[in-house]
Amino acid sequence: MVSAQIAVYPLRQERLTPAIAAVSAALREAGLVPEVGPMSTIVTGEAATVFRALESAFARAASTGHVVMTITVSNACPVGS
Repeated sequence: MVSAQIAVYPLRQERLTPAIAAVSAALREAGLVPEVGPMSTIVTGEAATVFRALESAFARAASTGHVVMTITVSNACPVGS
């Protein structure tokens, strides 16, 4: 199990929401439950699932325009019981 903290920063876009929504949708479609916060989103799951979902999430966010995505992944952060 791993946890990932994801922050997406749309660049030179009038609206931020499409890129952020694209990331959340990709994570949900991978079977993950994104916890969307004001600064970042957190997901927890099997490493292979999380990494595949992150690849899809970046591709979908990038389809909205230029973006920067930062990701922190840990196998040591507390995960739900």
